[in-house]
Amino acid sequence: MIYKHIPDVLVKAKFSDCKKFRYQLTIENAVKTSGNTLCVIMQNPSVANSKFADKSVQFLEKLIFEKEVEPFRNVKTIIVVNLFAYIQTKDFKGASSKIGKENDSFIRQAIEDSDIVIVAWGKTNSYSERRNVIHAILQDYPKKRLLKTRVHPSRGTYKDFIEPYSF
Repeated sequence: MIYKHIPDVLVKAKFSDCKKFRYQLTIENAVKTSGNTLCVIMQNPSVANSKFADKSVQFLEKLIFEKEVEPFRNVKTIIVVNLFAYIQTKDFKGASSKIGKENDSFIRQAIEDSDIVIVAWGKTNSYSERRNVIHAILQDYPKKRLLKTRVHPSRGTYKDFIEPYSF
């Protein structure tokens, strides 16, 4: 299902040349003149791009820009990256061919550019090898504020959705 981005955001998407992989989605609150940057690491992209959101992206936009939830009150920019960059909406099966050759460099850059990082692939993510790669990348940034979601954003509720992340 396709959703609209919330009002007052500017969205940019970075895709592979073949358009089968989305490496990054950057969502900026156009009303704020300054603020923090938040990196959200999810599982794999759906249909969200610069014109349309999906359920997960729209939920995050509302949570971070509209709900006045701590620690997001000062966030101006969200950078969404994924374990796998391959765009697929149903029956996703993670495989090395679905990571995307540039994906890890986009993940690293998003973390470097962010003040806060949220691991948001939910509890049911069964891709332990890929999760371990991301955990290793996160350990390269010990001073970053790390959080996680209790469930995947597509199933999120605004109450008690965010908790501290630990290795």
